[in-house]
Amino acid sequence: MLDAPVSPALPARLDDAALDRLFRTARTANAWRPDPVSDATLRELYDLVALGPTSANQQPGRFVFVRSPEGKAKLLEAVSASNQEKTRTAPVTAIVAYDPAFYENLPRTFPHADARSWFVGKPEFAERSAFLNSSLQVAYLILAARSLGLDTGAMAGFDAAKVNELFFADTGWKSTVLVNLGHAEPSGTLARLPRLGFDEVARLA
Repeated sequence: MLDAPVSPALPARLDDAALDRLFRTARTANAWRPDPVSDATLRELYDLVALGPTSANQQPGRFVFVRSPEGKAKLLEAVSASNQEKTRTAPVTAIVAYDPAFYENLPRTFPHADARSWFVGKPEFAERSAFLNSSLQVAYLILAARSLGLDTGAMAGFDAAKVNELFFADTGWKSTVLVNLGHAEPSGTLARLPRLGFDEVARLA
């Protein structure tokens, strides 16, 4: 039997330029340049998101990249007043949702165990797992977008039930977060707000 392939060793750490792009100098964007985001970039973005780990490789996240005038008009019906303009002007708004029936794909995505049986007939357990793991995928989406040179603006200010009705009525998917994507106007980013320190939130045990 052949040995399993071994991943090449990763560098000890990313350099400062990469850490700046992903974390230190990155900001949430609230105003946008009109530069479009290509299909190829959105496909590359998803391909990176899909590589992020999820429990038992569940991959419950589902994504709609809204950018047409018709799609934006429909989405804006469900967006809160404070988020309307930045959503309207963003080149793309990603609706991130989860599929409560994600486990139907587990025979393909986690073939070495009968993982589907862990969730069948257990809707509350499946829903909680779908929500938690799709939330991980939201974070992967933000970091993957930044790594591709895009700015992001994640938002919870929208009517999720309305979005589900407008975009997911035929799927059963459930929306959780909107993420605007594109290239920010420098004037449309906020200064870094205070973060809690290590000693306030962490313990060594």
